[in-house]
Amino acid sequence: MTTINGEVAPGFEPVREAFAANFTRHGDIGAAVCVYWHGRPVVDLWGGVADVDTGRPWDRDTLQLVYSVTKGATATAAHMLAERDMLDLDAPVATYWPEFAANGKAGIPVRWLLSHQAGLVALDEPLPLAEALAWDPMAAALAAQRPLWTPGTAHGYHGRTWGWLVGEVIRRVSGRSPGRFFADEIARPLGLDFFIGLPASERERVSRMVYRRPDVDLTTFPAESLPVELREQVAAWRDPASFSNRAFAVTDPAAIDFDSPEVQAAEIPSSNGIGTARALARMYAALIGEVDGVRLLTPEALASATAEQAAGRDQVMVIPSRFSAGFMLPTGSNPMTGPNAFGHTGRGGSLAFADPEHGIAFGYVMNHIMSGADDVRAASLTEAVRVSVRR
Repeated sequence: MTTINGEVAPGFEPVREAFAANFTRHGDIGAAVCVYWHGRPVVDLWGGVADVDTGRPWDRDTLQLVYSVTKGATATAAHMLAERDMLDLDAPVATYWPEFAANGKAGIPVRWLLSHQAGLVALDEPLPLAEALAWDPMAAALAAQRPLWTPGTAHGYHGRTWGWLVGEVIRRVSGRSPGRFFADEIARPLGLDFFIGLPASERERVSRMVYRRPDVDLTTFPAESLPVELREQVAAWRDPASFSNRAFAVTDPAAIDFDSPEVQAAEIPSSNGIGTARALARMYAALIGEVDGVRLLTPEALASATAEQAAGRDQVMVIPSRFSAGFMLPTGSNPMTGPNAFGHTGRGGSLAFADPEHGIAFGYVMNHIMSGADDVRAASLTEAVRVSVRR
């Protein structure tokens, strides 16, 4: 049986129970969860194995790559610049990044980059991975790229490109890379163990990921045998030219080894943030209130950052999705802890968010990458948080 380490404040015992159940019933191998409530930590738990090859245990300071949970950290940086009047979200991107105006993109506002409405989910010619990791070639390729739909008329999850698009705006405005800006302006004041671009000195602390193949490959089933509500999505997965596939194939090779030192050391502000559940919960707590004297956004700036910008059928995920300017908003499949919550999921199960109505900030990270409706780990934890705060 996995030993659960850490602390839980009185009243939050359901979260410990749900976390333990994730190991015994729902597939966790190594994981951590942290919850802040009204600016103070009430749950800080970890357990399991950080490296299945060596048996290295998951300890208090184990770091985990969290895929698209990174987008919430990058969005926070952009909104801090907006609050400082250094960045106008309604100004054309080309105001800050003149080369971006190419191929009919002169009128695209920054807000559309943040909310996945720019139509730049893919490249006509994917870049060699080494060039993408070097930053400037990818920024140049995106500046030259034509939109794949009329910007502002639809939205679709910019799974990979979002990080370079928003990150280049941050770089042009602040004079610092997005990872450096995050380190200086967010991580350092709050004491966060979270990195966009991992220092070599932290490499040995990082957990190694384990990938589970789906139990059932729906793409092998005849279309007529699939539930009607899944047919469009499965058809998109089958089509190499669909946005669903092209959005995650902007590099050559398309499959990126996120365990590699080169990828972890680079800055991919959409996808390669590495840190602890504690750091994520603390960051979101500082978005909705003060944490040890630090608040990242004023209430007015937070309201702007979390207002819905796009909702409905997603051109990439081919399911309904909702976005503010950079954050995911609650949906039926990801309700978080209430309708006013905001945050971001990550590939395979990680989740971080805040719920200002209930004073909750939440971070969950894990190394067993799962997918599909049978992955209930994050949902079971958020339900346990809801139960705890409503007692």
